[in-house]
Amino acid sequence: MFQIHQFPCLNDNYGFLAHDSVSGETAAIDTPDAQKYLAEAAARGWTITQIWNTHWHPDHAGGNLAIKEATGCTITGPAGEAAKIPGIDRAVKTGDVVSLGALAAHVIDVPGHTLGHIAYHLAGESTAFVGDAVFALGCGRVFEGNPEMMWASLSRLKGLPPETALYCAHEYTASNAKFAVTVDPGNEALAAYVNEITDKRARNEWTVPTQLSRELKTNPFLRADDPGLQEAMGHPGDPVATFAEIRGRKDRF
Repeated sequence: MFQIHQFPCLNDNYGFLAHDSVSGETAAIDTPDAQKYLAEAAARGWTITQIWNTHWHPDHAGGNLAIKEATGCTITGPAGEAAKIPGIDRAVKTGDVVSLGALAAHVIDVPGHTLGHIAYHLAGESTAFVGDAVFALGCGRVFEGNPEMMWASLSRLKGLPPETALYCAHEYTASNAKFAVTVDPGNEALAAYVNEITDKRARNEWTVPTQLSRELKTNPFLRADDPGLQEAMGHPGDPVATFAEIRGRKDRF
């Protein structure tokens, strides 16, 4: 049986432990806080056997070495920034497969936030661990790439099965929602989603994971190919320019 244990850590990160009960293997998805990860695994009787890093930022790979020292786990990370991943044992890119017992995670290159950012898609489990590439109603800041690169990455994620659960790494949804309605005010699906998010956060409930099908209808960063949104942003027929306009507005929001 495949299990995902989710827990908050640091300021607004989520930690994820992916566990295969048949093999007993457990993968830490990124490592924001080594001690928190080790404690959460131990509380469930699990031992971390692998780390799957999505990108090099310290709130994603900063706990690698401490967890590896404590458990002897193997570390998998993006080939495009392998030199920045502490303790990396295997560097992967699009087309590679990472195994958790008999379960297979297909690697997808999603650069833009960082140049080597990757996601892990477990098609059989309708699950994708997407790091900071995409968020509920948002996407990562384009720190190292450019809008064309980031839009291409988001387009790859848009192509996953719509029932895919997106496990993004931060609880940014409330602020993303406040912004989204400023660029897509007539979107009824978005308005309903925002109301739900507001209620959830008022009860201190999580908004992650989110489902791709919902994001496709409501997330402005995934809708830069929508003719109405392109028109509203002043870039008809140009998804890259539309994405860049939306991202720029969010950066200034």
